[in-house]
Amino acid sequence: MPLNRPIRDWTDRRVWIVGASSGIGAALAVELARRGARLALSARNREGLQAIAERCGGASVVPMDVTVSADHPRAAAEVREALGGLDVVFFNAGTYRPQRAWELDGATVRATIDTNLSGVIEGVAAVVPDMLARGQGAVVVVGSVAGYAGLPRAAVYGPTKAALINFAEVLHLDLAPRGVDVFLVNPGFVATPLTAANRFRMPALISVDEAARRIVSGMARGRFEIHFPRRFTLALKLAALLPRRLYFLLVRKVTGL
Repeated sequence: MPLNRPIRDWTDRRVWIVGASSGIGAALAVELARRGARLALSARNREGLQAIAERCGGASVVPMDVTVSADHPRAAAEVREALGGLDVVFFNAGTYRPQRAWELDGATVRATIDTNLSGVIEGVAAVVPDMLARGQGAVVVVGSVAGYAGLPRAAVYGPTKAALINFAEVLHLDLAPRGVDVFLVNPGFVATPLTAANRFRMPALISVDEAARRIVSGMARGRFEIHFPRRFTLALKLAALLPRRLYFLLVRKVTGL
């Protein structure tokens, strides 16, 4: 049995995508517009949002900064007014900077945590009460396979994604019995402006369009965790189950670090 109610028909479904100006969020917007969803798009980049909205044949543009607490309730209210309500929210905004342990600095640490973790939690706080009052809705948290276990060059990014995985699990325990579905998306390597910063070979790299299709396909099956590409993500899941001594040896051998 699926852990969520499958979403197969997006016609006139009211959808808010946070982090929609580029990457997976932008590709999701185009894919869902093609399927008939009514969209509201948010990010800091107003021009980027407007360009994506045009590709969608028209969508509400609601600029916001997820690191600003006051922006969450304000943007959520604007989205509900623009769409006449809210059925599905994608929390996709995120930032990534490859970092080793000796490269940590306070400003980058705070910026990454504020965007990747606090920005999602505060966003959920802004939309869940209305969904609970109606007894329906869906929250989609975009994490990463970097949250499965410690990986080199992800000294801050990885821990924020691990926390998001835990947070999504808590949300499902709390909300699903009350009518609100929770989906967790854990992509592997996807060709986005963020991963362009990587200076190493990214195994099983896929396009943002393919990522968007896989997310929609997973939601159609009602899956709690949607992870892809599976040939890569399943290998990481299995590696994370190894005793730590073996896991560390494997990661060092594979990465050469």
